[in-house]
Amino acid sequence: IIHLSTMANSCRKLIFNIYMGFYCSAILPKICICSQFSMSSIDLLNTDPGAFPVATSGEPFPWNKLRLPSMVVPLHYDLLVHPNLTSLDFVASEKIEVLVRDATQFIILHSKDLEIMNVILQSEEDLRYRKPGKRLNILHYPAHEQIALLVPEKLMADLRYSVAIDFQANLANGFEGFYKSTYRTHGGKTRIIAVTDFEPTGARMAFPCFDEPLFKAKFSIKIRRESGHVALSNMPKVKTIELEGGILEDHFETSVKMSTYLVAYVVCDFISVSGTTSSGVKVSIYASPDKWSQTHYALEASLKLLNFYENYFDINYPLPKLDLIAIPDFESGAMENWGLITYKETSLLFDTKTSSASDKLWVTKVIAHELAHQWFGNLVTMEWWNDIWLNEGFATYMELISLNATYPELQFDDGFCHTCFAVIKKDSLNSSHPISNQAETPTQIQEMFDAVSYNKGACILNMLKDFLNEEKFRKGVIYYLKKFSYGNAKNDDLWRSLSNSCLDDFTSGEFCYSNSKMTSNILAFLGEHVDVKEMMRTWTLQKGLPLLVIEREGHSLKLRQERFLSGVFKEDPEWTALQEGFLWHIPLTYSTSSSNVVHRHVLKSRTDTLELSEKTSWVKFNVDSNGYYIVHYEGHGWDQLITQLSQNHTLLRPKDRVGLIHDAFQLVSAGRLTLDKALDLTRYLQHETSIPALLKGLEYLELFYHMMHRRNISDVTENLKRYILRYFRPVIDMQSWSDKGSVWDRLLRSTILKLACYLNHAPCIQKATELFSQWMESSGKLTIPSDVLEIVYSIGAQTTVGWNYLLEQYGLSVSGAEKNKILYALSTSKHQEKLIKLIELGMEGEVIKTQELGLLFHAITRSPQGQQLAWNFLRENWTHLLKKFDLGSHAMRIIISGTTSHFSSKDELQEVKLFFESLEAQGLHLDIFQIILETISKNIKWLEKNLPTLKTWLLVSS
Repeated sequence: IIHLSTMANSCRKLIFNIYMGFYCSAILPKICICSQFSMSSIDLLNTDPGAFPVATSGEPFPWNKLRLPSMVVPLHYDLLVHPNLTSLDFVASEKIEVLVRDATQFIILHSKDLEIMNVILQSEEDLRYRKPGKRLNILHYPAHEQIALLVPEKLMADLRYSVAIDFQANLANGFEGFYKSTYRTHGGKTRIIAVTDFEPTGARMAFPCFDEPLFKAKFSIKIRRESGHVALSNMPKVKTIELEGGILEDHFETSVKMSTYLVAYVVCDFISVSGTTSSGVKVSIYASPDKWSQTHYALEASLKLLNFYENYFDINYPLPKLDLIAIPDFESGAMENWGLITYKETSLLFDTKTSSASDKLWVTKVIAHELAHQWFGNLVTMEWWNDIWLNEGFATYMELISLNATYPELQFDDGFCHTCFAVIKKDSLNSSHPISNQAETPTQIQEMFDAVSYNKGACILNMLKDFLNEEKFRKGVIYYLKKFSYGNAKNDDLWRSLSNSCLDDFTSGEFCYSNSKMTSNILAFLGEHVDVKEMMRTWTLQKGLPLLVIEREGHSLKLRQERFLSGVFKEDPEWTALQEGFLWHIPLTYSTSSSNVVHRHVLKSRTDTLELSEKTSWVKFNVDSNGYYIVHYEGHGWDQLITQLSQNHTLLRPKDRVGLIHDAFQLVSAGRLTLDKALDLTRYLQHETSIPALLKGLEYLELFYHMMHRRNISDVTENLKRYILRYFRPVIDMQSWSDKGSVWDRLLRSTILKLACYLNHAPCIQKATELFSQWMESSGKLTIPSDVLEIVYSIGAQTTVGWNYLLEQYGLSVSGAEKNKILYALSTSKHQEKLIKLIELGMEGEVIKTQELGLLFHAITRSPQGQQLAWNFLRENWTHLLKKFDLGSHAMRIIISGTTSHFSSKDELQEVKLFFESLEAQGLHLDIFQIILETISKNIKWLEKNLPTLKTWLLVSS
């Protein structure tokens, strides 16, 4: 994300004034320009001017907070925008209808890098009797991205006013606000489009507005364009009028009430494919003409998912149409603008020849996520960004629910636990943050869009659903959506709604506690009274996650909860202090060797005791990994489970086997389990038939391999390589180089053949080389199975001829899925000059889009030489990177963490620390800095503690 560049020159101002004069004279009543106000802005403050910041003009700015005041609220925006795709700028005007809640002498709006030419205020009386408006004085305070409109006479409470603003700006060069995006046609011509991306604080870069989620309003949008383009916005187009010079002006229906970050408009030359849902909503998928053939799967998925959500939420999608558009330059995966969802091309388009099983899973998942937002986020919006998880956590959770129902063949449910495992890595660090966390500045708000908000949010919702049961959870969700439709909500509103699923028409006698003395938050559960709000606040208002320690004594199970900390051991001096004040209400589940029954218990205290009703050889907590906690079995607990896995692993559920592998290696990082014990647990995998469990075990072995390889610990690297290839040889040998089988069969094939070739397994290298040669000889026309495409390209990229040919094909390919595979392959080169060329091409943004830099840095750092190269480049080109991406942007965070978080030596830790300190000295701070430093420290500690064990275990195993 980049700031808008310098504002337009005076020549453009003149053109704008002539041009807008035509618009204003036709639409607005005549206005008079008032003389200088009799009172200065200092008089307006009625307080010590020193308590207020200074505007760019040198006058006191009448507001000193980052959040806008609530004295004035918007009701309706009438917005006219005319982008010029040749001069790469836009001129615009808006009329905002506002309601004054408390009398005031100023209006504070957000505005960033906009040149405001004229502001006119009209009262209701002025409008009714066509009286002239009053020109307002404007003060700018860029540090808060705010402007103050000073009014000559106090605005009176409970009255409505109209604020008309003329403004202009350049189209932004980054990925935020109203920005330009480019693509190349098959014939090599460059085309330019203009697109918006406003979440979280980008709307203020496109038009002056009340840019906070609580200030919902209706929007009437008009867009001017040339005849060769189409304009799209949130609502359907109602008419087009032709203006002088052949310019067309599209008028769109007035929107429903919504937050500014959901406003969207695009001017492009794209084409679409359309269909209609069972309730009559027109759904269209837009893409550049050369990629139109890749839109059909997205249409099928969107229609199916929209029908599902309308039924699941018992609320119809509230707009007449829904457009999904693939944007060539897009930083994140997608953005849920109401009625006009924007996507990165690889998140929407599906190419039958080059898109793999994982590509299909990704596209379906992202569509499901964004469509869920049309209810969670758009219809009901969080009050402030501290609760962004209400949007993102719910949308991530709904991926699971919707895909299970609409695409059971994708077997998404079997992999959902990885959503939770991915965030535990971060959440187990002391530098993590609560799900609901304070965020005030735009950078702090951007940083809230992380794994804690998305993944942990989804995981605790899934845990609560498992606790309540699916139907009661769904009823509570419907209650929440209906109660807060077109409004805003916060954390506690959700918990109240989920508790109230027994009220009104949501009757569920066996579940709800009906004593009138109890609050509506309290449910009866197994004879206990459980306060949903009290329970869930322990998961949203404190960071981290619990470690459940189980100690078995005969028929008794002694339970103890602690805070789970990765990289901090119980014997460390800081451990005790880091435990203080943490307590969760944990909805526990467990099963035993003696029955298939799932037992339940809510642990609200630090310790508790459970009695087993029958003799059992083992106990397994966290059934199906539905709970967001780690389990440690003290005494012989782990040995009993390892014995069971080696004797007959099928007596434990497939997801429980995945959970055991995950927890064992997490406990190693916390110093609670020895590495050899965790590795012993994986020995059973040679008999494993559940692919998710097999992949989980393989994931840790591959992780250790890369860690040793990056540190050039050659003897361990070589022994690990030999062990993996010998131990998993039967699985490797049974793979076909095809796209056959279930989704999990295909994911296994991609993963294990990629690893085998990376480890120089001769048969794998031979087959990939053969396929690559045939592909080159056919001039790229041979169809290689998509699941092995990346592997074949990666082997081909090891020769100079192959690498150059792939780079050429990268520029020619119209498939984003294929381009991703080629880019990864190019990044596996062992030649530094080739890797430098890739990064430079990414910085230029022509051949390799700048948006791919995060992906590129991440891929390059897999090798020792690539890691050092990326680290040097990051430090030497920091200023240039900051011009490409906003500091807190997702891309910048990926680049920084991808480059540094794999480090595992004290020298590297010191280098990173010094670099971050130099940035903070310039006022550049990100929370991720501390996360990275803690991660590197954890890596160092892991190696110190476990390297000797790993060496010994591998020698014994060989």
